[in-house]
Amino acid sequence: MKSSTSPTHFDLIIVGAGAAGMMAASCAGRAGLSVLLLDHATKIGEKIRIAGGGFCNFTNTHIDGFDAAPYYVSENPKFVRYALSNFTANDFIALVERYQIPYTEKHRGQLFCDREQGASSKDIINMLLNECNEAAVDFRTGCKIDAITKVGENFQLESSEGSLTAHSLIIATGGLAIPKIGATDFGYRVAKSFGHSIIPTRPALVALHFDFWETEGYHALAGISIPVEISTQSGKRAKDRILFEEDLLFRHKGLSGPGILQISSYLLPGQAITINFAPGIDLTKALLDIKQNNRYQIERALTTLVPTLPKRFVQFWLQKAPFNTYLTTPLPEIPNKILERLGEMLNQWHIIPSGTDGHKTAEATRGGVNTKELNPKSMESRIVENLYFVGEVVDVVGWLGGYNFQWAWGSAVCAATAIVAKSEQGSSQ
Repeated sequence: MKSSTSPTHFDLIIVGAGAAGMMAASCAGRAGLSVLLLDHATKIGEKIRIAGGGFCNFTNTHIDGFDAAPYYVSENPKFVRYALSNFTANDFIALVERYQIPYTEKHRGQLFCDREQGASSKDIINMLLNECNEAAVDFRTGCKIDAITKVGENFQLESSEGSLTAHSLIIATGGLAIPKIGATDFGYRVAKSFGHSIIPTRPALVALHFDFWETEGYHALAGISIPVEISTQSGKRAKDRILFEEDLLFRHKGLSGPGILQISSYLLPGQAITINFAPGIDLTKALLDIKQNNRYQIERALTTLVPTLPKRFVQFWLQKAPFNTYLTTPLPEIPNKILERLGEMLNQWHIIPSGTDGHKTAEATRGGVNTKELNPKSMESRIVENLYFVGEVVDVVGWLGGYNFQWAWGSAVCAATAIVAKSEQGSSQ
């Protein structure tokens, strides 16, 4: 709780003390603005703490110096270009290096902290907290906000800390993912109260469920991980498809793993996904070719042609009709149509998800504050002057692997820089 001498008016109030909120606060505070950072939770940075299994994949070098739009899902992916080109992955890496936090690249540009699990994520949290402390940011956690209005030139917040006012307001409250660590729809409600529209939200980077899973026995494959190609549609030009080459994980309740999480951000309800269990191999042609010179049984043929397929997976698939009648039959005696059907199924397994794990385990939220109503060069509302939205509350969700954190850093710095510039311009007049 604040003391009786705590200030109640600030140049800038930021609601949400997560990745984006702390980044914006430290940037604005270092420039000399008086900044108040509020959060309803008593523990801050919880999403940072659990990110990357406790090792915090804090950015991705694949977007450094390049067009970032292809790595983000939004009604307008190009919206991210300005913010992410003005505060890059290398800019955040420089901050990490200044604090001598060890890190490593694990996979396709994904940078992870490199100390023991848990301590790694705390390194990033402590870095941001220190940046805020050095910038004289006023922190108030466990603060419940009852109402936000604009009175004249100032925003007024009625809260458990009393009445608070500021010339500028940043909403950095995040999305709906993982409510057990504090996620709520507060930011969307604030946006709507000021006239903004919300692109419908749904879980992103989330595991998928299938109606047929248990009835057809696929739960027996739980624990198997396979490198695959996975796409949102088939039978169209490659450039029209969303396709990922990642690992897939079988679960008791459906599918997960990086490939599934990635594709889930793009899926629409009722839309099929296509999984290729033999990337780079035309399995039908390969089976027909090997048939000409070998008397392998079908299981040995598959494991020879696709060594990434676990034996348990191959045996499960071959127990299905009509393949189960040819288990001990030499390849030359198996009809071509059987091998063609097997090859086609393993190269193009079409399935329709029935649902997801939902927001409770999703890593991010698709949808949010409509980017058409925000200025991409400042993150400022086009409807209400001096109101800003940053991070996941905006209709922007990145790929798995540090992209969402880089959006948090980049959008936060974009907003803070714009607010500082406005303040300097106003004081010089």
